[in-house]
Amino acid sequence: MALIGACLATLVATAAPAYAQAGTVGKPVTVCVLRAAPGMTAAALIRTPGKFDCKTPQARFGPGDYWAISEPLDFDGKGQRLGVRVLSVWQKSMTLYAVYADNKVASIQTDVHAATRNIQLGAIVQRWLPRRDVPVVRLLWHVEGSINMRGILIAPTIATGSEAALSNTIMAALYGGFGGLCLALLLYNLGLTRALRQNYLPLYCLMLIGLLLYAFSSSGALGWALPDIANTARLRINYVSLSIIGVSAIAFLGHFFEEGVMTARLRALILIASLAVALPSLGIALLAPWGLHVFDLLFTFGFAVLILSIIPILYSAWRHKSPFLWLFVVAWSVPIALAAARTAYNLNFLPYNFWLDNSTIVSMAVEAVLSSLAIAYRILLISRERDEAREQEIAARLLADTDPLTGLLNRRAFLQRAIGRQGNQSLLLIDIDNFKRVNDTIGHDGGDEVLRVVARILRASANAEALVARIGGEEFAVVTACNRPIEPEAILSGFRSGRMPFDLAVTASIGVCNGPLAREIDWKALYRAADRALFEAKAAGRDRVRAAA
Repeated sequence: MALIGACLATLVATAAPAYAQAGTVGKPVTVCVLRAAPGMTAAALIRTPGKFDCKTPQARFGPGDYWAISEPLDFDGKGQRLGVRVLSVWQKSMTLYAVYADNKVASIQTDVHAATRNIQLGAIVQRWLPRRDVPVVRLLWHVEGSINMRGILIAPTIATGSEAALSNTIMAALYGGFGGLCLALLLYNLGLTRALRQNYLPLYCLMLIGLLLYAFSSSGALGWALPDIANTARLRINYVSLSIIGVSAIAFLGHFFEEGVMTARLRALILIASLAVALPSLGIALLAPWGLHVFDLLFTFGFAVLILSIIPILYSAWRHKSPFLWLFVVAWSVPIALAAARTAYNLNFLPYNFWLDNSTIVSMAVEAVLSSLAIAYRILLISRERDEAREQEIAARLLADTDPLTGLLNRRAFLQRAIGRQGNQSLLLIDIDNFKRVNDTIGHDGGDEVLRVVARILRASANAEALVARIGGEEFAVVTACNRPIEPEAILSGFRSGRMPFDLAVTASIGVCNGPLAREIDWKALYRAADRALFEAKAAGRDRVRAAA
């Protein structure tokens, strides 16, 4: 863990000074746009730049075909290798016209496959201009099939070859660091999943897999690995991997807290939020560009719902005084804040920023480290509980009338105190369902811990005059006066809501019989009847109560 923390600190420290040398490097280019119409030519538009709109935000124009022209360039790049860079967005094709000081014009066409072949790390599409001994004075783009969700041309710059190479080097280090960190955490948590078998760990591993896929695709590395893939296919993968991250993250949260925090309403809310993210991403993956604008808006609102659904979960954890609440707040505050900012950007409430656009990778890398620390702390708490239970076991062995494992009455002491009680008594036989499977799943030590938790549940459910005993391996008995009954359903509810070792789901079946207990023969008759009722509860499907006449 110390090594992981040191790696993260190094990456964060490197990110700040690298800002000016990575992503949108080069000299920014201010552009004005014009909706395309039949008969428009590049030569005519270069001569009449006054037709272009320089004030209206690009996203307001909607989808369609456009021309975009730069302001006059003041860039002395004679003889240098120059690249024009724009953020990769969903469009059919883009033709770049470079106007030189001698009035010569060079044109470069980029379709969805050429965009992939020319993509740089940071998802920047870069096209090299022909080397000339005269400077470039203006740039003109003809963009066809622009979806224009957040802009037609986003963050255009003109950069030298050395700037572009340095940007790729720095971005490779950053993305490689994030990917290596997530891969190390994935292997670490896969090991924990096999060892501890806690149900939230596979969800956490799925989130890390989604993060790795998103980093590989959104960074542009996928285009380097598969240069023939269409850029629009890469963008589809971005949506799908983001939905995997969001759905697995909220599902992980739903299982992270102890039993009782997540009510039925909260679980329904998590399901709704997950569908709100997953369904639009599926629509984009299968149907885009048809309906892409609507699907993208629904996808953004889905993430807003997902973020807002965290609030009632945290409130429920606070009400239950969950010891894991502060762990979640520490681990997830940064990702939630950046996800909210990213949602605001997707809705065009915030301007484009390269690091905001890549905030998912940064924030989830931070969250991955801190959540791993939270998981380690939770394991520590479980270990402490086990140690305390062992100390109680040692103390219980000193008591001759108690079961050394659970601290309840043993069979001998139970019969000694039960037989001879005056008035009608109620006998409850409680048997843990599928206890052999519990031992096979978490081992005999874990099974012993389950028995101790069961004992605590029975003690909490019984009144002061009741007798509670462990009379067999996984069989327990409770005797109480009929005028002070114990509700068996309350005991089953305690099983369902109690926090079992490793968050294991454990149920029990209960057989009940009422009658006298004045003599030993009464005990045998009462026990046989309650045992038959217990057998009927098991045969009816377990996790239920049956009463004998």
